[in-house]
Amino acid sequence: MKTVNTIVKILAALAAVTGIVYVVATYGDQIVACGGVAPYESRLDECFLLTIFVLPEYQGRGIGRKIIETLEADEYALRSKRIDLPASITGRDFYLKFGYAYKGGIKDLYPDRCYRLEKFL
Repeated sequence: MKTVNTIVKILAALAAVTGIVYVVATYGDQIVACGGVAPYESRLDECFLLTIFVLPEYQGRGIGRKIIETLEADEYALRSKRIDLPASITGRDFYLKFGYAYKGGIKDLYPDRCYRLEKFL
């Protein structure tokens, strides 16, 4: 079996238009994981992680870890004191392992069926 190509590609053109930095991990020609980081509203000392996803058949191979590490090394995260993150029901435990905690101590799902997590740096 081939190994997953975890070289992360920055989608610079999209980032220039949206202000969101996206990264993807590929296996051959297939995108198997993605994630993004953006400023939190107009605050320069906070950022927001979004759209972090790893295809189920590629989970448990360190790809999600590489995506998180890459996003947390981005300039948005490096200048931030806090990172905000909406976590899906299935992704919550993954983020908790990386030091994210329930925002405001609220462990309930929000109406959009996500948990609100945050990490102070």
